Amino acid sequence: MLEGLDPEQREVATALHGPVCVLAGAGTGKTRAITHRIAYGVRAGVLPPAGVLAVTFTQRAAGEMRGRLRQLGATGVQARTFHSAALRQLQYFWPRAVGGELPRLLERKIQLVADAAARCRIRLDRNELRDVTGEIEWAKVTRTVPEDYPAMIAKSGREAPRDPAEVARVFALYEQLKRDRSVIDFEDVLLLTVGVLQDRPDIAETVRAQYQHFVVDEYQDVSPLQQRLLELWVGDRESLCVVGDASQTIYSFTGATPDHLLDFRTRHPNATVVKLVRDYRSTPQVVHLANGLLAQARGRAADHRLELVSQRETGPDPVYTEYADEPAEAEGTARRIRELIDAGVNAGGIAVLYRINAQSEVYEQALADVGVPYQLRGAERFFERPEVREAGVALRGAARAGGNDPLLEDAVDVPSQVRAVLTSRGWANEPPAGSGAVRDRWESLAALVRLAEDFARARPQSTLADLVAEIDERANAQHAPTVEGVTLASLHSAKGLEWDAVFLVGLTEGMVPITYAKTDAQVEEERRLLYVGVTRARRHLSLSWALSRSPGGRASRRPSRFLAGLRPGSSATGTRTAGGAGGVERGAGRSRRRRGPVRCRVCGRTLTDPGEVKLMRCEGCPSDLDEGLYERLRDWRSDQAKQLGQPAYCVFTDKTLMAIAEAVPDDEAALATISGVGTRKLQRFGADVLTLCAGAELPASGEEHTGDGTAHEEVER
Repeated sequence: MLEGLDPEQREVATALHGPVCVLAGAGTGKTRAITHRIAYGVRAGVLPPAGVLAVTFTQRAAGEMRGRLRQLGATGVQARTFHSAALRQLQYFWPRAVGGELPRLLERKIQLVADAAARCRIRLDRNELRDVTGEIEWAKVTRTVPEDYPAMIAKSGREAPRDPAEVARVFALYEQLKRDRSVIDFEDVLLLTVGVLQDRPDIAETVRAQYQHFVVDEYQDVSPLQQRLLELWVGDRESLCVVGDASQTIYSFTGATPDHLLDFRTRHPNATVVKLVRDYRSTPQVVHLANGLLAQARGRAADHRLELVSQRETGPDPVYTEYADEPAEAEGTARRIRELIDAGVNAGGIAVLYRINAQSEVYEQALADVGVPYQLRGAERFFERPEVREAGVALRGAARAGGNDPLLEDAVDVPSQVRAVLTSRGWANEPPAGSGAVRDRWESLAALVRLAEDFARARPQSTLADLVAEIDERANAQHAPTVEGVTLASLHSAKGLEWDAVFLVGLTEGMVPITYAKTDAQVEEERRLLYVGVTRARRHLSLSWALSRSPGGRASRRPSRFLAGLRPGSSATGTRTAGGAGGVERGAGRSRRRRGPVRCRVCGRTLTDPGEVKLMRCEGCPSDLDEGLYERLRDWRSDQAKQLGQPAYCVFTDKTLMAIAEAVPDDEAALATISGVGTRKLQRFGADVLTLCAGAELPASGEEHTGDGTAHEEVER
């Protein structure tokens, strides 16, 4: 069970007692570590299979965990999502706790929200309806009741899709309609399970007797409601293992918060904390960029960031590309993808990641133009989106009506005709201030406006009917059966996935970070979102941006602020110390062991080769070795080795002496930063080394020194 695990993963697997917190960076093998932990505990007889409940956030992740546990022989362990575990318990205990059958589960709540809005005499279009439904879900997972919703919105700084008082009214009536119709929604599954376990101690004890040990994956994504349910499951026991990474918190808009992960040690002072930082996914070049991206982060999550150390062979440097306009960016990206495929990279191992789904259309077209198959993930195909189909119907009708359509009276060309028609569908010159469905709808319609502008530029004599025919032709071409190909996805939907080659596109201010990210916390979440995108790449990573929206447009855009200090020719705004190197931290009062990365003091690259770590620089970076000092150190080491009766390397290795001769430290603090100079060697040899570094002569043989040059007795070995 422990073979093939690295030292930190082995610590996870063997930490079977008491609370355990695993801080796992991207690509560090967290699923491998926790499944081997469960299997090892089962094999050792510490964890009864039927008494273990492992919970995560998606059916895909739960299925993967079950599959790995089966392969390891740990059959009988339950691996479920929070919702499926709660629903199973609720169905079983409902007759005993409440009586009768559990109310029917509402698969989609949007129609009931629409009914509630209608009864409140509040008109919501389709997009507003989706946004209000999302607000109700957020309120419920944050345990906010309708009457408290306006105050909670003001406190959290969240931007409501409608007046908060209106949303609260719809929310309240929605809850009433559910009761009237004897239905519950997915959030109710958690709320009702919490209610049953709180109100019926006998049922809570039955659940705790069934499950004695809990494992929670992606713990940075738990909502207050899920945390409360977990607390009721665990009770006053401490047989709990949580796994997460605060730097991958990107779903705060759904109620997720990393606070529970970051506060775990406070709630459980005796917890064992294991930090996984060995990255098996990405090359050193990709990892270096990811570390640099977070080095400039601010806020609580940034204080606890993990510095990854790549375990892979070196690869190509990330490519930064600036384009004149968005079509050029899409075409350039498509050409590079074509080149990778021609060089042997599988199309299924390539992804184009963007901030919002509306950005997909130009990449869909560019890939189609160079004959590269693609698939959309986490979004409808562009021409299948409802707002795009509705716009197509409106444009088709306007084209048939021609001069008889009053919308087109003042339109002088095809682009102005399209703008006139789409204005009635929600398009405006300026994007809406908020996020969500309204913004997505605007972006889709804006993409059609840009398509019209590009089409008219290429065919100046074209008509609106010609444009409609072009749209129909594109839509028909993209209705072909889905094939294995390049993945087009938003950064949010890419979480948990990885590819050989990743293209991060549209990295401009206003898109990454998105315009409506106003507060410091919102901006930092945008940075983490880009970090998630970077860490999806195994080998090839490309980052690009366009200075203008359309060809010939004013080059007014700027690259994302997050690239400052990373892309060539830019400077960083300041860096922070990483919140944790790899290793283990025991409970209160116990020893702490750390294994951490070292950066090259010349180029800044993260070092993984032991020899380079000793030198604190890449082998290929220029050396500023003081050869005279190096020879004096070697002679001194030889004398020390003879006195101690030990080989010379037991005093200091050649690499450590070389590092000292390059750094020429002038005090103990500087000497202590050199790899290979630990506390004991600093105490024993520090005075001599610093004397040699200062160019002074050592005292007569047998006289020892303290750090300030005064004599002292020899330190015991």
